[in-house]
Amino acid sequence: MTIFFLLHLLFITVVLLAMVGDGAYDCSESRCGSDGPSIHFPFRLRHLPEYCGYPGFELSCDHENQSILTLPNSLALSVGEIDYMSQQIRLYDPERCLILKLLHLNLSASPFFFTVHKPYLTLGDFSIFKCSGLPADYQNEYPDCASDKAIFAVHYSLNSLPPTTCKKIHEIPSIPFDTIYSSIRLSWFNPVCRYCEGLEKDCGFKNYTKQLTTQCFDRPFTTKGSVKKPLIAGGVIGLILLGIIMMALYECYSSSKIERENQARVEKFLEDYRACRPTRYTYADIKKITNLFQEILGEGAYGIVYKGTLSNEIHVAVKILNDSEGNGEEFINEVAAMGKIHHVNVVRLVGFCADGVRRALVFEYLPNQSLDKLIFPTSFKDNITLTWKKLHDIAIGIAKGLEYLHQGCDQQILHFDIKPQNILLDHNLNPKISDFGLAKLCSKEKSVVTMTEARGTMGYIAPEVLSSNFGKASHKSDVYSFGMMLLEMVGGRKNFDAKADTSQMNFPEWIHERLNQGEELKIRIEEDDDIIIARKLSVIGLWCIQWNAIDRPSIKVVTQMLEGDGGNLTVPPPFTTRNTTHVGSSMQELTVISELE
Repeated sequence: MTIFFLLHLLFITVVLLAMVGDGAYDCSESRCGSDGPSIHFPFRLRHLPEYCGYPGFELSCDHENQSILTLPNSLALSVGEIDYMSQQIRLYDPERCLILKLLHLNLSASPFFFTVHKPYLTLGDFSIFKCSGLPADYQNEYPDCASDKAIFAVHYSLNSLPPTTCKKIHEIPSIPFDTIYSSIRLSWFNPVCRYCEGLEKDCGFKNYTKQLTTQCFDRPFTTKGSVKKPLIAGGVIGLILLGIIMMALYECYSSSKIERENQARVEKFLEDYRACRPTRYTYADIKKITNLFQEILGEGAYGIVYKGTLSNEIHVAVKILNDSEGNGEEFINEVAAMGKIHHVNVVRLVGFCADGVRRALVFEYLPNQSLDKLIFPTSFKDNITLTWKKLHDIAIGIAKGLEYLHQGCDQQILHFDIKPQNILLDHNLNPKISDFGLAKLCSKEKSVVTMTEARGTMGYIAPEVLSSNFGKASHKSDVYSFGMMLLEMVGGRKNFDAKADTSQMNFPEWIHERLNQGEELKIRIEEDDDIIIARKLSVIGLWCIQWNAIDRPSIKVVTQMLEGDGGNLTVPPPFTTRNTTHVGSSMQELTVISELE
């Protein structure tokens, strides 16, 4: 390090110690009133230094000791609650005129955005009307502060529209439906301090600077001013020394393990929060995102998938669903549940559209399309060579994604359509499970689910899903589909082909016979390690497709088997296609998805 650099660090240390000594640097927790919300980073009171809070999070106290947040266009609202863990703030208007005060609200100029905090509420458009006369049914819809007989109406159904004596004077788009009755709840993305809250630590600017980078600090043991200042001084000195040490390590070794771990935590929490709730789009938004449906990515039984671009130049895949039956309530409930799913091996739901009968799903865009394009290439451009090591990694990723769906969510999610076509690959060929059109949500306590009809794709459907005569559908049904797909990855060919003769439809039996006789598979083997991986994937695949669900391992056990060395894996009992003729005839009579989709 240069002498100038050391002198610069020493100067910063002296300045910060002087600030602590005279009390200038005091960013401790504060309140406007005894019953008011706790105010600390990223929020700060107006009289405190700027480094005590994040830009855009300034609060003030009014004459009644109420905490006030001033939003763009000088909209001042009282703060009822601040939830630092979920990064939400609840605002209300003491004058009970919230709906009219939101006429000029522009959240795009602030770090906040609307949050719907109850699952049965959504964002909607409000319109303000001025009426010359109203029926008695509408009298209770006057805002308390409307002196000129202005009422509101929600554009949700024809029954809620006002009478013809009313004239619309203003419209407020995309705010929660309960706003006019109580308060609004806003969330923020940055800064991310939930990790510090979970560790019961304070969050603040890194190294006590105004750079927009945050880190966690230990909280003082006491709040008494005379004792707190030495503790703060000691903390500042410790942080400065720690910063010098970390910078020295960075100069010597070019990167720090601690820094990498901190960055990984920050990225994880940012992604976790971004995936908490999908965005609801209008059909006009969908047309804009897809540039009037110009580029088609694919087409299936449930709709067409288009490539789209969000305003921030992020690419997405937009699936326009075919006209569906019902009143749409089940669709909204499913989207609300799926929006909470976030896993590195599950495609993220960015948003959805439920505009009358026009419905769409917006997913993250993955450039390498689906797994079937690589294991069953139909053209030269799809012919990307997958090594056995990469096939092994893909299998582990899919298994971890399924394990998350089965055990990692609030509700158990059964996919019922695991196949290579529904496994998408990112730019690093990491797998992500997609297409939850046939999924069922149920409580984790339920070991089986009731099926009113078969669902899935021929060649991947578990026997118990095909017919209740073979048992009840459960999470083991997804394991069966995973096993069939795993064997296809090993062989580079389809296990089921309706156009093939009988000898071509027994590839799993062929694998079992070779393994049982101790013979090598000799399938695209180039290195010694390839033999080990091919055998391990084959044995696990055979265990997964056992006829009786009770004989199949859970997906958690499958993941452990894949991550192990495979030395202790034994070949399952002799494989048999029980009642093959009966099953085949049954499949012709059921409505299931074509394998080509």
